[in-house]
Amino acid sequence: MSTNEDQIRDLILRWAEAVHRGDLDAVLADHAADIVMFDVPQDVRGIEAYEKAWPPFFEWQAQGAAFEIESLDVVAGDDVAFAYALLRCGMPADDDRRLRLTLGLRKEGGRWVVAHEHHSFPIADDGAAAREVRRVHERWYEGTAAKDLDGMMAAIADDVVSYEHEAPLAYVGVEAVRQVCARGLDEGPDVRFDVPDLKVLAREDLAVAWGLNRVRVGGAAGTWSRGTRVFERRNGSWVMIHQHVSYPYDPATGEARTDLGPR
Repeated sequence: MSTNEDQIRDLILRWAEAVHRGDLDAVLADHAADIVMFDVPQDVRGIEAYEKAWPPFFEWQAQGAAFEIESLDVVAGDDVAFAYALLRCGMPADDDRRLRLTLGLRKEGGRWVVAHEHHSFPIADDGAAAREVRRVHERWYEGTAAKDLDGMMAAIADDVVSYEHEAPLAYVGVEAVRQVCARGLDEGPDVRFDVPDLKVLAREDLAVAWGLNRVRVGGAAGTWSRGTRVFERRNGSWVMIHQHVSYPYDPATGEARTDLGPR
């Protein structure tokens, strides 16, 4: 006959596997109606709010993220128990980060149910966070050279707001930015983009990066513009939530100066 600890361990492993599959019904199973979850982005109370919290996470995870328990400890009495675990939760580039999980359980009608969940990531080292944001830029450089539009968009938030070189004043949403990037890739057979002197400042779950953008098409010397980008860590990964790029203009003519470069 299985012990309380065995039953709870099986329950948690089933839950984690269901999360990874994106199986909402199985995720909700074995949870109390008055569940309270302290999640990474929000707190939720009640099974209905708990249910609504998962679909956005499933969408992000479907892009290739892991959700896998690495260690699990269970302490159980007759009617009350708690468990704590470390999980791999993130994209391959985030493999060194771990999600912390604490669960409170109680027995209802002879079965264990989860009454409380607490999810958190440790506050990232600012140097490590800055390196992660730099790596996002490097993937953009690689994606541009490979004309990999999907890869370029992977680190751009659905609700991004981008101030581009051309009208309109603001491009709102990832699909609008995708169209801008697609037009850029169509400028020639060999398009390359980088920010040679990139500066990054990161604090906890927010980061800002800035520098001079260089775009080269074919064998041309390239054009330079100014770029500032804001990032937020969401569900363990850095995504761009705002971008502002511009050319300086000549006040005498009112024309954009696309012929300037670093001094």
